Amino acid sequence: MPRNPLTIERLALFGTLLTLFGELHPACDHWVQGSKTASRKRLYGDDLVHADGSPATEDSTRPTMTTTTLGRRAVASHVASYTAVQLTATVAITRAFGYRITPAALLAGAAINAGTHAAIDRGALLLWLAKKTKKTGYIEHCQALRLNAEGAVTKEITGPGSAWMELDAALHRAIGVGAAAVTTWLTTRPSR
Repeated sequence: MPRNPLTIERLALFGTLLTLFGELHPACDHWVQGSKTASRKRLYGDDLVHADGSPATEDSTRPTMTTTTLGRRAVASHVASYTAVQLTATVAITRAFGYRITPAALLAGAAINAGTHAAIDRGALLLWLAKKTKKTGYIEHCQALRLNAEGAVTKEITGPGSAWMELDAALHRAIGVGAAAVTTWLTTRPSR
């Protein structure tokens, strides 16, 4: 079977992007993301809080926001750092190997990963998908046990060691396949 150079280029670029997107996801979620960001990104509610998450009182002089706004800010911060790492690594690796991804393709792949990452990490979309695919039993069954400051055992539905986290990671990686395919297609399409 004759080898088409464009096919080889596409497969190589797709494989590189797929690896970068998939392998950087855990690093960005566990090493780059701050602890406070991780604990706040799924906050919802109308209660007023300060930027540090402390409850606001009627006589608070510091600026306040709703807990929903605090959650949105946290996920935006996480997605911004995730996207910066992804873009930097993608450019660095591809250029180190003598390849240049077109800016439009680079931004398209980053936008797919960033937009879906924000939606998934806020929690509502993941929970909706879990309900539609009948995975809520898995989420409820596979929770993580934690010891609080007093030594009492508590359950956590969304953190490390939980089905929620496994479903989150699997969904991000699956979307990374699409982001890698779109980036590859936009970079190597014949009309470029």
